[in-house]
Amino acid sequence: MRLLFDSFWRAAAYCLQPRVILVSLLPLVLVIGMTVGLGYFFWDAALDQVRSSMDASSFARSAWRWLEEVGLGQLKTVLAPLLVIFAVTPLIVLASLLMVAWLMTPAIVRLVAMRRFPDLQKQGASASFLRSFAWSLGSSVAALLALVVTIPLWFVPPLILVLPPLIWGWLAYRIMAFDALAEHANHDERTTIFARHRLPLLCMGVVCGFLGAAPSLVWASGALFAAAFVLLVPLAIWIYTLVFAFASLWFTHYCLSALQLLRSEVLPSTAKVVDPELPLLESP
Repeated sequence: MRLLFDSFWRAAAYCLQPRVILVSLLPLVLVIGMTVGLGYFFWDAALDQVRSSMDASSFARSAWRWLEEVGLGQLKTVLAPLLVIFAVTPLIVLASLLMVAWLMTPAIVRLVAMRRFPDLQKQGASASFLRSFAWSLGSSVAALLALVVTIPLWFVPPLILVLPPLIWGWLAYRIMAFDALAEHANHDERTTIFARHRLPLLCMGVVCGFLGAAPSLVWASGALFAAAFVLLVPLAIWIYTLVFAFASLWFTHYCLSALQLLRSEVLPSTAKVVDPELPLLESP
């Protein structure tokens, strides 16, 4: 538990460093560019498709009549944009997570290793990027399948607030923990750490999953306030990027600390254990 909270406050402190903020701009620009491009080419077509599907539904027509009777007929104009946004939000979250994992995490791991663990040897395989890519892709497919399978349960009021963050948390745990150890840990060390610290790592992922759910409110507000749509959507994507950057830092601090402690158990005479209570060192 001490390691969990120690890595948390260290990750929060690192998020304020100019180097981390600068590195976060690249995935942010790429995700925003992808979102704007898809919106430019497919937004109107997606809205038309959703509206035609709702108009063809007898249940939807009954719902419209009831809303008009109670004076809420204006909701019909915002429902189609909201449905489109809710449909593409998982793809935006997944794109943000993968961009951070592939573009930011290697730089974050090098930064943390240089400042806190300069003597920690790299024992990962040379093809760590390919393994990381395959691991991330497989985990992402599993998470998307879980989202699709659990969609019917989202209509149960409490579960809509629980299931998506849990799924995103599991995905963040799988990707971030693996990438944090890819360069430094060998297969046996990585397996041992995953088995020994599975519950704390999963809790970290769930916390990050709930943090990642908060920008969805900003993202959805873009449909309710059309005038601010252009500003709110990039803001939501930026928040997604920062949340996943914090998650990457949190997992990196935790996993590298766990790896150093593991090696100190094997080679107590030569391993150098960093006191987790020491303050952050200044960059060399």
